[in-house]
Amino acid sequence: MDGSKREKITLKIRLDYRGNGRGGRRLFGGKNITDSAEEIREQKVSFFRNVPMQGVAVNDIDANAEVYAVIDDSSGEQVAYAPIILTVTAENIENVLQLIMQEEFRKVEVIEPQTLALDRGDMERLLFRISEELRKYHRSLERKWANR
Repeated sequence: MDGSKREKITLKIRLDYRGNGRGGRRLFGGKNITDSAEEIREQKVSFFRNVPMQGVAVNDIDANAEVYAVIDDSSGEQVAYAPIILTVTAENIENVLQLIMQEEFRKVEVIEPQTLALDRGDMERLLFRISEELRKYHRSLERKWANR
């Protein structure tokens, strides 16, 4: 990739947000898992609309996909997921890692460019950024498990 002319990257990224079913067993006032997933999706849509991300422009947010429920492999309980499909344009591939290194990430489709060439410096930055995002994810998991 020529350092003087960098092509922007346009992607569709699917993120599925899990509903928290806690409180759903109450007789009155508890949220079911579907409502919880919908609420989390609404919060995330608001976040993506209102909070800028460095090097990433959110072009479109599709939150119309149906909430779906599955049985969680580890707990055996039913959980619900509410998908969001983001169409984003990024200055470079490193900038989208913050989105695709999330637990909610499910799928990515590259819209543009058709081909992408990385020179040695680009590849080094990409690998470094992947390592940073992985460390950040591990720290968040450690905090999550420490608070249980």
